[in-house]
Amino acid sequence: MAEFEELRRPGKAKTVAVQSATMAEAPSADRRETPTASVYNDVKEYYGKTLKQNSDLKTNACVPSSKPVPGYVRKVIADIHPDVVAKYYGCGLVVPECLEGCMVLDLGCGSGRDCYMLSQLVGEKGYVTGIDMTEDQVPLEVARKYIDVHMQRFGYKSANVNFVQGYIEALAEAGLEEKSFDIIISNCVVNLSPDKSSVLREAYRVLKDGGELYFSDVYCDARIPETLKANKVLWGECISGALWWEDLIRLAEEVGFCKPRLVTASIITVENVELENLLGDYKFVSATYRLFKLPRGMERKSCQVIYNGDITGCEESFEFDAQYTFKVDTVQEVDGDVASILKNSRFSEEFTFQPQGLNGSGCQTKSNAQSLNPFDLLLQLGSSVVSPSTGGCCPGQRSCCN
Repeated sequence: MAEFEELRRPGKAKTVAVQSATMAEAPSADRRETPTASVYNDVKEYYGKTLKQNSDLKTNACVPSSKPVPGYVRKVIADIHPDVVAKYYGCGLVVPECLEGCMVLDLGCGSGRDCYMLSQLVGEKGYVTGIDMTEDQVPLEVARKYIDVHMQRFGYKSANVNFVQGYIEALAEAGLEEKSFDIIISNCVVNLSPDKSSVLREAYRVLKDGGELYFSDVYCDARIPETLKANKVLWGECISGALWWEDLIRLAEEVGFCKPRLVTASIITVENVELENLLGDYKFVSATYRLFKLPRGMERKSCQVIYNGDITGCEESFEFDAQYTFKVDTVQEVDGDVASILKNSRFSEEFTFQPQGLNGSGCQTKSNAQSLNPFDLLLQLGSSVVSPSTGGCCPGQRSCCN
């Protein structure tokens, strides 16, 4: 998948050693003039030269939705340099919870807006690495230019952000080691890749056990034909490269992730008559999913949990996904998948666990089953926009990652 990505490396103020960081080549299998290589070149051209700022986009697929942004997120975004924000192209709000002290990787970081946002949320003990593939380095140049500016603004003694040039389908070639990240984020980038299975496979490889891929992207209600995929504008606008949402579920589980958790969804309206005529009846949605890497072969047994309310931004309740919202001091039944996720991830210390059927203190709730289909989710809630789960541990709180 050709995405603009940079690479940042976890470690104490260590810069990742990446070969040819300024002249990244397409992954080794695609260095010939193949259809895949052509996609890389087209995306580089579109995001490196055609788009100068987010107002140049021809659709609203890569424009953030109008959902309310939590106050603590608004605050950290306000501290990011305007030049970085002006070259931001994203389709969602990728702010997973409980970030303090975590090693985070941003796939397709572009100008680095999300990296600088997360830099503040992981704190000085955490580290954020961004990877982007754009060769002419217009986005990466902007991201790297303002590292010192942001570190001074955040009050950090040393940089906790690094940007590297490379491909998200080939993280090993970019120097990223196995099991080195707690969290991977991606914002409207996976759709641009011509090899989405490799993106998921590489993400799985570099995640630690219990780690999470938390990402927003564009999805379609059916498989998109090759004729539309060949349209450079539709691909560059994050439309014709969108996965059928069912293929995401299949690919994720084939790679080894547990069943994806759907967090939020919002309708995409192309709002370009010429492109709408080409697309016909295909429908698109921006959706955020959580994919966790759990130990293989472990028992996944339902249980009851009690949320302790210690996650910053989620003091009263924690919206884990579209199915589960955990209220403080309330006993809640969870299915085996979610029980395993909570017990084996950075969230393990945020909950008390007890066997199914025991009476806990406080009220007791049970969630209804939820579809993984983002289009169904929108219909069920009777709204074009689903509120996101965006709590997070801000700097100053105890570490959520070890």
